Order: sequence, then structure tokens, then C-alpha cells
Amino acid sequence: MDFDLNEEQRLLKESIDGLLTDSYDFESRKKYMAEKGGWSKTVWLKLAEQGLLGLPFSEADGGFGGGGVETMIVMEALGKALVLEPYLATVVIGGGFLRHAGTDAQRAAHVPGIIDGSKTLAFAQLEKNSRYDLFDVTTTAKKKGDGWIIDGEKFVVLNGENADTLVVTARTRGDRRDKTGIGVFLVPANAKGVARKGYPTQDGLHAADITFTGVEVGPDAVLGNPEDSLALIERVVDDARVALCAEAVGLMDESLKTTVEYIKTRKQFGVAIGSFQSLQHRASDMFVAAEQARSMSMFATMANDFENAKERSNAIAAAKVQIGKSAKFVGQQSIQLHGGIGMTMEAKIGHYFKRLTMIENTFGDTDYHQRRVADAGGLI
Repeated sequence: MDFDLNEEQRLLKESIDGLLTDSYDFESRKKYMAEKGGWSKTVWLKLAEQGLLGLPFSEADGGFGGGGVETMIVMEALGKALVLEPYLATVVIGGGFLRHAGTDAQRAAHVPGIIDGSKTLAFAQLEKNSRYDLFDVTTTAKKKGDGWIIDGEKFVVLNGENADTLVVTARTRGDRRDKTGIGVFLVPANAKGVARKGYPTQDGLHAADITFTGVEVGPDAVLGNPEDSLALIERVVDDARVALCAEAVGLMDESLKTTVEYIKTRKQFGVAIGSFQSLQHRASDMFVAAEQARSMSMFATMANDFENAKERSNAIAAAKVQIGKSAKFVGQQSIQLHGGIGMTMEAKIGHYFKRLTMIENTFGDTDYHQRRVADAGGLI
């Protein structure tokens, strides 16, 4: 099986690697983190100029028709550079809902703004007691004439503080944990009745807790079937999980590289600690864990095109398990090999471990996905 990138994919990789090398070192990241909303609008527009924000959208919608491999390449690069900008929230998740379920009018209203960098989105899904269950929804959407009235609360909404449009899950009928009666709505972030409380997360990104009080939206706000959109939500969240797997691989790559460089220069007893065989063994184990994660990320990328939804979800869950295990091991070993300095805010290695930890807990942690794989009878 040929895992080499084709010429266009190699050019894409070179393009984004070059952009981030020039504009996204660790010191620059600190400055971007201090900007309003926690990320740089200038960098976001640079991503737009290179066509990266339009990558997964069809040519008919003004995009480039990129597939899973192209998204994997971009997310790996974003992981290596510890990028703060809301590519996952806006392009992968928000754009995913529009690609999979948006009408022509909805795509025309939102996709051009995503592509040119003037619009960002956020996925308001997590609730107080829902944990990782996408069907656990208490936020309600009730019919009012042709439109809807939305009431409820959402928590830890990634990019929720800055987003122009919120993609909101809400229950149109049934009880809290019913798997039917769930709709998805496009809600303007400045709509009357929307209240946002933003804050930084542990990995340096920004999120928001959002309250919806009598928020009125029209019939054009509905994505897909308002009474049966769980399959759509699961489809887009699987896209996000695959993207997160790729980002984690980029983070692990850079963590390993940074750690090996450090033990080659850090001296103890007059010699570089990298000359100690036990530490060489640790670095070797980190390399193996990172490569296992890479192989499963590639598998998840291919599996995301499976037509059978159960097979797709099972394969992606298995990938998330390996990613979680590898991320924990590589992150912990990186900190251990750096010693005390690895725990400081000044050392970038700790920031890589924080982001890896957040990825492990996003859309299902390792234990959650391991149970899913076991309940499905295993990967094969």
C-alpha cells in the first residue's frame, strides 16, 4: 500500500510548514495568546490567503475540494506549531456541518466568509451533565410559527467567545437522553438572548459558556432534519476526532524532537544526559509510541470515508484509543526528561503536553473509546 503523498499534497505540506515556520515560533505564540479572543487575526488571514480555510469545501462553493489526507496534513502542521487559531472549530466542525447538511442558501451565506477569513464558527454541544454522549441534550428548540425558540446552556464551547455563528444542538422533542428529537441550528452569536462568558482553557485556547434565553431563529437556521440529526452530529464529530488525531501526531512529533534536542545538550556529571543508555531507551520508546499514533491517525483518515457508519465510528474510536495512550506516554516522558524546567510556563514542552491532554479528553477520552470498541466486538 502506498502511503506517500502525491505532488499536490507535498506542495500543501511545504506551504503550510513554510508559513508556520516563518510566523509561529513559541515567542510569537505568546503574543498571539494575549490578543483579544486568544488568537491572531493576522495569522488567520494568512491561512485564508494560502487557501487553507477553503481546503475541504467543494469547488462549487469556492473551495479546493480537499479530502481527509489534506486535512490530516494541515492538522499535523498546526499541532507541531501549537497553533491557537480556530481551524478545528470553524473549518473542520462548523464547515463540516455545512458540507454534510447545509442547503445551497446556507452554504452561500456562510462558506465564503469562512474561506476568506472574515467569519468563524463554534460548535455549542457540551452540556453540564452530558459528558461524551452526543445525544444527551437538554437545550430545547420549540416551534414558533415557521421559526424556533432556543433555550438552554452550553459549556466549554471552543472559540465560543469569538465566533460569529454558533452551531447549536437542541432538543425539539422527547426526553433528555433520547436519540431522536435532536436538531442542529445555526445561531448568530449576536442574536438577542445569547450570553457568552469567555475564558482561556488549560492549553492556551479560548472557550466560552453560552446561555440561550428565548433566542428566536428562522426556518433557515435549521441544518438537516430538526427531529433526527444525531447521525449528522456523529458524522461531523467523527471528522473532528480524525482531525484531532492528526493534530496529536504533530504535537508528539515536535515533543519528541524537542526532547531529544534537550537531552543532547543538558549536561549532568560533566556529560550530556543523552549519553545515558536508560534515557536513550526512553526516547526510543517515545518514538515507537509516536509512530503507533501516526499509523492509527492514517487509518482513521482512511476509515473516515467508510460508507458504513458503524465501521467508520468503530475504526475512529480505535484510533482515538491509541492516540490517547501514545499522547499520555510521550507527554509524560517529555516532561520527565526535561526535569523541573518542563513544568514551567517558559518551556514550550509543557504546553505541548497540555494540548495533548486536552485532545485526549475532547469528544471522548481513552477509556470512553476503549469501551466503544469493546462493545462493538473489537476493531475487526
